[in-house]
Amino acid sequence: MRLGIVGGTGKLGSALALRWARAGHTIAIGSRDGAKARTHAAELAAAGYAVEGGDNAWAAREGEVLVLTVPYGAHAETLRAIAHDVVGKVLVDVTVPLKPPKVSRVQLPAGQSAALEAQALVGPSTPVVAALHHVSAAHLADPAHAIECDVLVAADDPRAKAVAIGLVRDLGLRGLDAGPLVNAIALESLTPVLIHMNRTYKSLGAGIVVTDVTVADNS
Repeated sequence: MRLGIVGGTGKLGSALALRWARAGHTIAIGSRDGAKARTHAAELAAAGYAVEGGDNAWAAREGEVLVLTVPYGAHAETLRAIAHDVVGKVLVDVTVPLKPPKVSRVQLPAGQSAALEAQALVGPSTPVVAALHHVSAAHLADPAHAIECDVLVAADDPRAKAVAIGLVRDLGLRGLDAGPLVNAIALESLTPVLIHMNRTYKSLGAGIVVTDVTVADNS
């Protein structure tokens, strides 16, 4: 699958690009600075991965499935800029509405969650999935690191949710159906709690593991 990662030169976007490229996907890395994205993509391509780079609009056009990994401050602006390029595609939004410097406090936005705001901006023809809020970018960036973390996936569209859960599986993680998109409010709100725990316990990546749930292997 060809994945477009919008905001793909940040820590999380870069780490996801590496993991998915290693799993056999082709990656279109996007950035506000297209030259920066092309440079980063060339580094991964030199290591033998199918990765290209360009600006965010290019990545949005190129990807069959899009993954949005921008800071919340750039969330609405980025979505408005790419809205016409994402029509009919699955959009996986990993954005958390953090407000520096108080990133260990829950900060609900006007639209209740970033994912709900994204759905309102792109319209019903582009199903939005909320996922990957609780996975450490530092751990993802280290391919040798086995990550002990479940991924909660919320969406209103069953097909879009299934696509996202499959992509989570390709990262080597377990994706769990966390209900409709409105539940993104809870998913996004948990991230500041984990940031607080990282600081308190000197962790690089506190995550979550859901107990007493068995998932059939459909791979």
